Formats: sequence, C-alpha cells, structure tokens
Amino acid sequence: MKVSDMIYITGHKHPDSDSIVSAIAYAQLKNRQGEAASACRLGECNDETKYLLKRFGFEEPMLFEDARATLAEIEMDDPITISPEATLHETLYQMDCSGKRSLGVVNRKNQLLGMVTKSDLATIGLGDTALSIRLLRETPIANIAKTISGQLVYDDPNLHFNGKVSIIAIAETRLKNYDLKDRLVMVGDDTDAQLAAIRKGAGVLIIVWASDVENEVIEQAKRAHCPIIISGHGTMNTSRYLFFAPPVKLIMQKKLISFNANDLVQDAEKKMMKTRYRSYPVVDDENRIQGYVSRYHILNSHNKKVILVDHNEYAQSVKGIEDAELLEVIDHHRIGDIFTSRPISFRNEIIGSTATIIASMFMENQMQISKELAGLLLGAILSDTLKFRSPTATLKDQGVASALAKIADLDIDQFAKELFQVTSNLRGKTMRELIQQDIKRFDIDDHPVMVSQIIALELDEVRDIKTALREEMEQIVKERGLDLLVVAFTSILENGSVFFGAGAWHSVVKEAFPWKENDPFTLQEDILSRKNQIVPMLTRAIINH
Repeated sequence: MKVSDMIYITGHKHPDSDSIVSAIAYAQLKNRQGEAASACRLGECNDETKYLLKRFGFEEPMLFEDARATLAEIEMDDPITISPEATLHETLYQMDCSGKRSLGVVNRKNQLLGMVTKSDLATIGLGDTALSIRLLRETPIANIAKTISGQLVYDDPNLHFNGKVSIIAIAETRLKNYDLKDRLVMVGDDTDAQLAAIRKGAGVLIIVWASDVENEVIEQAKRAHCPIIISGHGTMNTSRYLFFAPPVKLIMQKKLISFNANDLVQDAEKKMMKTRYRSYPVVDDENRIQGYVSRYHILNSHNKKVILVDHNEYAQSVKGIEDAELLEVIDHHRIGDIFTSRPISFRNEIIGSTATIIASMFMENQMQISKELAGLLLGAILSDTLKFRSPTATLKDQGVASALAKIADLDIDQFAKELFQVTSNLRGKTMRELIQQDIKRFDIDDHPVMVSQIIALELDEVRDIKTALREEMEQIVKERGLDLLVVAFTSILENGSVFFGAGAWHSVVKEAFPWKENDPFTLQEDILSRKNQIVPMLTRAIINH
C-alpha cells in the first residue's frame, strides 16, 4: 500500500503504555470504520508495555521514523530492464513494446549497471560512422547473425574484423577496386564474388538473397578465418539492422543520477531540479532496481497522513511531522505548538489517560471492544493514572476502567499489582535504560529540559544506584545539550516521588521540591503526576530562578 492510502497513528517519543496502546486501539477503530490505518511507535517499548502486549496477544507497532514520504512509498514506473548482452535492436524492441524511452541495464542479480535511452539509440543511426565502426568491432558475430535474422554458416574464434562495412553488388571483375581487408563484406548469391571477397581479406562475409553457401566458399573461409552469415533480409534491411547488433553495454550510460528507495521525495525533487532527464532509476541498498521515478511522480506524491495520540508537540513527535498531512490529534496534555494549514479533528480532554478517550470513542460509536483489547486499554489507564492516584485521574477514568475490567474479566486491584511489579523492577537495566524508558522533553522559558519518570515499588531501592544514576544523567545532559535533566522515582505504595537533577540548572530541582533537613533523598508526598504536578512546579521554579 502506498503512502497516500495509509494513515499512520503514533504516540510520542520514548513511548509509554498509554502512547502505544492508544495508537493500537485507535488504529483498530479506524480500520473498522473502513479506513486503512496502522499503529506506530517512535521508540522502543518499555517493559511494562511489552508485558501488556504479550499478555493480551498484540504485536509491537511498527517503528515510525519519518513522516515525510520516501520514494519507496510513492507511485513509480515499473522496473522494466534489459540485459547488458542484449543487442541494440532488442533494446529498441523492448522500448517500443513497453512504451518506455529509457531502460535500466541490469545484471543477473537485477543490480543496476547503467541506463540506455532512445536518444542513445538514435545516435547509432544518425551519428558519426566512427562510432558505429568502433561498436561493430566489439560486437560478437552471433549478435550480428541474430540481429539480421541470419544463419551463422561458419564462425571462427580467430576472426579479423575492424568494424568497417562494405556492400558489394557488382561482378567479381570490379572487386579489384575495393579495399576489403578485415571488413564486413555484404555480397549477393554469387559464388565467385564470395570467393573473391574472402581472397581480398574480408573479415566477415554476409550473403543476402541466398539459401545456402557452396562448400568451396566455406573451405576458403576456414582457411582465411572469415565467418559467414546468410542474412534473413534483403540488402537494405540487412544494412539497416546490422548497426543495431552491438550489445547495449557498449553504449549504456554508466555515470548515472539514481536514487535510493529510502531517499525522501523532497530530497529527490531538489536533485531533479538540477537535471533534465525524463526519469531516474530507483534502487535498494543492494543496488537492485526498484522502479523509475519522474517529475510527474514527484508532483503527484503526498507526505504521510498522520494522527497523533497522547501528544501534540513537535518536540515529542515523529521526525518530519511539520511536513506531514496531519489529520487528527487525540490527547490529554497541555496544548503545544502543533499547527496545521487546514482544520482538523482535535480532541483534548482533562483526563488521566488517552486510552480512556479511545475507549470512550469505541463506546460512542457503539463498537464492541474485544476482551483482549479491553485488557490492553485497562492496563494503559492504570499505568497512566497510577491506579487513579494521579491528580490527573478523573471519575471518567475510573468508570471507563471499570467497564473495561468487566469486559476483560479482570480484577483491577490484582491486575494493577501485577502491572506495577513489572514496571518497578529496577534490576537488570542499565542506568541509561532506566532513564530513557519514560522520558519527555520540554522547552521551559527557552531552556531545554527533559523529565524522566521511573516507577518503583519501594524508593529505598534507589539509594543503592544514586551515584551511578547521577553520572549517567550528567552524560545525557552533555549529549543532548540540556540545561536540566530531572529524574523522578515515583512509588505508588509510598504515594510520592524522589527527585534527582543534572545540568547547569540542577539547583531548581531543590527549589521546586524542597529537601527536608538537607536530605536530597526527601520523599515528596502526593507528587505523582509529571503532567499536572512535576512539570508545572519545575516551570515555576525555572521562571522564578
């Protein structure tokens, strides 16, 4: 399916369960409404999400790397090709049959070697004879016989042919005026003229208007190493077709302007603007031809159709989102900097989870939710609302979760306990994996800030890793050019979070979340939500710093 037909539904970078599950569920809804939609992700799924997907039998969504179309995703001309050993005559016939003015020349592995155009072939018929002489000199005798629909009566591996052609239609007595040495000589059904041409050093003998050749001529040709062909055409057509006997590899263009199938359409367009070719070959990473692209295809192409779930900011979205055809946004965060050239459907609710909104949309459209999808959506709601303890959680979250639990035949308390046990496992992960499993970027008062939230059953587990954690945080700050990186360890059981900061502005973390008795490991009670508590409190501290 081409890019113009598919709708890509994606959550944010560093996806959490709400982001992934919302994309999967909304893609299902769209498909059931008759639209071609595919769920996507912008990064690796965390352990919690993988647990939910495996438990309820869902595959990880496809990795979505760029919202701009690639050449592989737009309509192109079919990859009609020709062998390098094909004659120019066969190449012209292939062009006429396919309606193409150019063909790719490929080897047996379908790898592109060169291109040939009708203009290249026209040069053979209309160009300087020196070129035709050079080409014929390098042309196998079998090619000549095939091109003139001839019978190769005698071939010789030691032939002496200089590429020049002489057409003799006169008696033997007049041959004395001709220099035939090493030339291709075309004669009629005249044994004496044939013998005379061979004696005068002909390199190749083509006989027209004949059905056989005398043995005497063949024996003489063997002694002189002169191949003999009986043409299947008359003198005029034989002479016309003869010059189209060379293999196409001798005239193909090897210095090509080609594109990789993964090249962006807009990059290909810029390159095309600097040249005047009708079409350009498109190859894969193994140089195998995939098709031909022209300005027509570029002008009629479109960037990808995208629906955003669980975010509405450029910094958190897929690369190239500014150039995408944005169709919808479904979110529960603050309104960011996404803008469009035309009206779109934008659904933003003050609610604890995007999965709650998606589940509501199934119900609003009177669509049945399967047991497996209900369990998946319930897990995302419990994760994003911290089992309704987050200040962002609403009665609607609880009501939708109860309905989903009934469909999925799950006990919310038991399911949440199992879910958070997966999430809170700090062991078996590197510091970077811990930090990046749920991290988001924010630009606060012109300062680049990232906030990572890690769920832990017991915050005492964090004390053993805090030194290594700070070192990794400082490294991430340098790599990403951040003014501040904040890592929040949140415990559902202890109903609070512990904060760590790194970067030039790390001191604002203490201002936003004051320590008790100068203890940096102070539990900030009732601080659970990144969206409604952590980011707003950091924002005030940065502005007032």
